[in-house]
Amino acid sequence: MQNRGVSSAFPLATGKQLGYRIDQVDAFLERARMSYEQQSGSADPVTSAEIRVTAFPLARKGYAARFVDAAMDRLEEVFYERERRSRIAEQGEDAWWADTQQLLSEVRGRLERGRGKRFRRRGFFATGYRVSQVDAFLDRVTGMLAGRESLTTAQVRGAVFHSQWRGYDEDQVDALLDGVIELMLAVR
Repeated sequence: MQNRGVSSAFPLATGKQLGYRIDQVDAFLERARMSYEQQSGSADPVTSAEIRVTAFPLARKGYAARFVDAAMDRLEEVFYERERRSRIAEQGEDAWWADTQQLLSEVRGRLERGRGKRFRRRGFFATGYRVSQVDAFLDRVTGMLAGRESLTTAQVRGAVFHSQWRGYDEDQVDALLDGVIELMLAVR
């Protein structure tokens, strides 16, 4: 019998659907709990950025992905808020806002580039994110920053782009989306 520990409230994937491996989810959530409680065994503290990029392997009879993803979204927000308060206590609110303004400036700089030119393109024999899809999504982000569009952090986290030859570099796109999420969390 498997130990369901911390996350026993997650339903299992049904039918032929794959779910997240129970042991991996439970281990990560236990580490996150220890980190949050700042227990003495937490030599490797969890951060909101780590939560954002964590991916679990799939398995039969694993946890239903949508429930785990929703919990991870909430967990990231809790950790981010705690980190924000800590940075403000250490640096002061003015310094924290200056960092946030700098991030906003970097994100806007990337968004203001022309369609098809926002990111480095992959080589001739490599695939990347489909340019048209990324540009369309970033147009929505631009609209959100201008107050014309509504996006949630879950929508940004869940953005999926097909691949194409010579598409946008995935790492650059992912880094920008991480910055967008951080901005959204910062202004809540």
